[in-house]
Amino acid sequence: MSLGLVLAVAIGLGLRSVLHEDVIVRTASVGRSNLVSTTSTNGKAEPVSNFEAHSPYPGVIKKVYVQQGDKVPKGKLLLVMDDSDARARVTAALTGLRNAQLALGNIQHNGSQEERFSLANQITGATMQRSQDARDLESLQRLLASGNASSIEVFNAQQRLKQDDNSLQLLNERKTNRFSTDDAARAKAQVADAQASYELALSVLNQTLVRAPFAGTVYSVPVRQSDFVPAGETLLQMADLSHMQVRAYFDEPELGKLAVGQPVKIVWDAKPGMSWSGHIERTPSTVILYGTRNIGEALVAVDGSDGVLLPGVNVNVAVTTLNEPNVLSIPREALRTDGSQTYVFRVIKGKAVRTPVEVGSLNLIDVEILGGVRQGDIVALGTANGQPLTNDEAVHVVK
Repeated sequence: MSLGLVLAVAIGLGLRSVLHEDVIVRTASVGRSNLVSTTSTNGKAEPVSNFEAHSPYPGVIKKVYVQQGDKVPKGKLLLVMDDSDARARVTAALTGLRNAQLALGNIQHNGSQEERFSLANQITGATMQRSQDARDLESLQRLLASGNASSIEVFNAQQRLKQDDNSLQLLNERKTNRFSTDDAARAKAQVADAQASYELALSVLNQTLVRAPFAGTVYSVPVRQSDFVPAGETLLQMADLSHMQVRAYFDEPELGKLAVGQPVKIVWDAKPGMSWSGHIERTPSTVILYGTRNIGEALVAVDGSDGVLLPGVNVNVAVTTLNEPNVLSIPREALRTDGSQTYVFRVIKGKAVRTPVEVGSLNLIDVEILGGVRQGDIVALGTANGQPLTNDEAVHVVK
C-alpha cells in the first residue's frame, strides 16, 4: 500500500471517529445452503465399442451389403472384397508349409522313405559281402597253412574284410545319425516361418469378408461396389451407440478439481433442449498441447446413451466438482484474510466485531464455515464508500 493511501485511510478513520459517523455497510446472515461448483469445457463423443474395417491389400470391393445408419446384428456380413489374390497366396503358403514339414519329418526319421529303403538295401548288401569276404579269408588261411596260398593273398583278404567293416560302420551311422542337431534346428525354424506365413495368408483371406463383430450401427461406409482401394484404406465403421463416452479436454488449472465418479452434464449444440448425464471414469494422466491450450484428457462415461449422440461430434460438458448439501456458509464477499488468518466482521449491537473463522469448501459465490460463527449471525459484506472496516467500529446497516 502506498504512503498516500495509508495517510488517506488514516485521515478518513480519524474524521469518522471525531465526527462519530457510522460506517454504512451491507450485511448477510450466516445460513445453510447447498455448496455447488461446476467446471465446463468441450469434448468429443466416441463409442466405447468401435469397429473399423480396413483393406488388407490393394484390391476391388466385390459387394457392399449395408448402408450408413443400418443397425446390424453380430455376425452380419457387411462387405466382401475380391479374394482371388488372397486365395492364391494361401495356396502358395500352404504348399511352402507342407514342404517344410516334409523336410523336417525326413530329418527326424533320418531321410525320406525311399532313402531309408535304399540305405537298408545297402546295409544288407554290405553285410552279405562281408560274410563272403570273411569266408574267403578263412579258406585262404587254411590254404596258407597247407602251403597252397601265399601270405600276400591272405593279407589282401584281410584288407578287404577291414574295408567291409568300415563300410558297414559308416552305413549304420547314417541309419541313426545322418543329420546333425543344427540341421534339425534349421528345419524346425523353416517350419515355424512357413506356419506363420500360412496363418498370415489365412488372416488376410478372412479380412476379405467383413462381418459385424458385435451388434451395433454402421455409421460410415466410404466405399462402393467395384471401387479399387489401396492397402489400409478404411472400408466401413460401426459402433454400439448405446454405450458412448466423451473425451473431455480440461485446462491445466482445472485438473486438480477432477475426481473419478464426479457427475457430468453433456450438451450437443445440434440437439438443443437435449442433454445427457454421465460421470468421470478416468482422470487425466498427463498434460498435452491442444491447439493453444495445455489440457488434460478425462474420459467421461455417458450413462444410458440413447443412440442419438453420434461418434465424433463435438459436445460441451459441465462437471460438478463440488456438491455439499446443507452446509453452514456465508458469501465469499464477507470473508477477509490477514496473512494466514481468515476472519469476518460480525455486526453486534451496531458495531463491527472482527471474528476469526475456520473455512472449508468454497465456490465462486459462497464459502463453507466450519467454526467461528453460528447460523443466524450477521456479517458485514462491505462498506458503501469502499473504506476498510476496523474492529469495534460503529456501523449502520443498509439492505
